[in-house]
Amino acid sequence: METRVSREGDTIRRRRECLSCEFRFTTREAVIPAEFVVVKRDGTREEFNPDKLCAGIRRACWKRSVSEVQVEDMVNAVIRDLLTLQSREICSREIGERAMEALQKVDEVAYVRFASVYRSFRNIGEFINEVQNLSGRQDTPAAAAPVDPAPADPQA
Repeated sequence: METRVSREGDTIRRRRECLSCEFRFTTREAVIPAEFVVVKRDGTREEFNPDKLCAGIRRACWKRSVSEVQVEDMVNAVIRDLLTLQSREICSREIGERAMEALQKVDEVAYVRFASVYRSFRNIGEFINEVQNLSGRQDTPAAAAPVDPAPADPQA
């Protein structure tokens, strides 16, 4: 009945109708990229699985105001970037960095969540440095000052 190409040009949406029962439905067709091999930190290799990338981004966006469409758009953007590379072997570091770039544009809290797992922060100082780098306020005394968890009792 009708065929449309997505804005990004990576999927085709078709509106169809069954010839026997006249039921109408929509299908989406996507280009399946050539197989990538991911070279992990320990040197092992495994087939690229976009579902793992999607799960990691989705986990970082948990309880944030990031829609499923935005998550899918970020995954598709990372995959499109990977397709531009000449090599079919990609370091996991490259995938993680591209995912962090996409997250930083959409939600800074999700970006920090993803970075904390991806970069394996060893202590709170590394975490604080990442947040300060993100906010552009490195080494400001107010940002490093401890916060008193309970206000002083006025009757004391």
